[in-house]
Amino acid sequence: MLKINEDYLKLRGSYLFSDIAKKVKAFGEANPDKKIIRLGIGDVTLPLVPAVTDALHSAVDEMGRKDTFRGYAPDLGYDFLRDTIVKKVYEPLGCKIESDEIFVSDGAKSDSGNIQEIFARDNVIAVCDPVYPVYVDSNVMAGRTGSFDELNGQWSDVLYMPCTKENNFTPEIPEKEADVIYLCFPNNPTGEVITKDELQKWVDHANHTGAVIIYDAAYEAYISEDNIPHSIYECDGAQSCAIELRSFSKNAGFTGLRLGYTVVPKELIRGGTKLNALWARRHGTKYNGAPYIVQRAGEAVYSDIGQAQIKEQIAYYKRNATYIYESLKNLGFEVYGAINSPYIWLKTPDQMTSWEFFDMLLNRAAVVGTPGVGFGPHGEGYFRLTAFGDHEATKEAVERINLLTR
Repeated sequence: MLKINEDYLKLRGSYLFSDIAKKVKAFGEANPDKKIIRLGIGDVTLPLVPAVTDALHSAVDEMGRKDTFRGYAPDLGYDFLRDTIVKKVYEPLGCKIESDEIFVSDGAKSDSGNIQEIFARDNVIAVCDPVYPVYVDSNVMAGRTGSFDELNGQWSDVLYMPCTKENNFTPEIPEKEADVIYLCFPNNPTGEVITKDELQKWVDHANHTGAVIIYDAAYEAYISEDNIPHSIYECDGAQSCAIELRSFSKNAGFTGLRLGYTVVPKELIRGGTKLNALWARRHGTKYNGAPYIVQRAGEAVYSDIGQAQIKEQIAYYKRNATYIYESLKNLGFEVYGAINSPYIWLKTPDQMTSWEFFDMLLNRAAVVGTPGVGFGPHGEGYFRLTAFGDHEATKEAVERINLLTR
């Protein structure tokens, strides 16, 4: 008799953004005359920049000629992209990362969910609360989280690190030791950041205890302030304790193309095993490599013209973030994030729950955001808006919110 993986049955309903999509679809069908403005899911709206589309066209032409056609990609990534990442991303930061420590994939979401596979089932994971749901859900699927407590909204075997306004939405090193620590900065969903000095404390802690830090740097392109690290490898000793996740989605608009990479230094050793070799084995077994044309597009991101064009797009989204932040603050909302991030984290008014605020915005203003409780218990009473919308639509969404407060 076939048996299913019962750990999947422990998952709480559907994925957060699937629930939101269902609500928005039902509202749209019931109100076909209303223009819905989506500031919920972190999907970009500007088209790919010309440097990227030119590279795509050129690579497609290559695939159409016998002498330049390519079949399976190297499962760990083409050298031309890995070498470019070393030169353009890590060398300017003073980070000594080598190309064979970079593993190209179809995106940071996939890697953030898959990386847990190389760790034992009885490892203790620590996550920020609120947190990007994939970190927790993928460990639920692996049977690593224990049972779910309906009262406090937490898993029994997960170590939660509260991120509240009292600690500036940055976690404190827990008293209980964890084996795998998930950190994301600039943070999704709060939009807040961590200084290099504070991040160094986490690196020192991980090296002292033998923990491994999974560092999600998907939003580093939005950092504006000094002393905010763009990579964990800017910290001394990080190569012996940290794995870094990177994405082309939010910095270059590849949400539809799908491209990312994970850095696993060869210096990172646990239980006498190099995690670089372990991840390479897993990656090579389960993945056939990102498409050649997409990796050529990724290479073009780091060209001089590609960087100039992409910086304009990032500036566009940052202007949206600033506009939302300042406008809502002027309306009397308690707001966070935005300065170094495309996300705005706001306190819901009048002690409304985050889902109540979601329903009010959707039903009365046709504006979509993300309820904070969907990111964890400490997200209750908060709400996330993104800066990835069209600028005029973003202004209209803020005006609609303004009308609700009058």
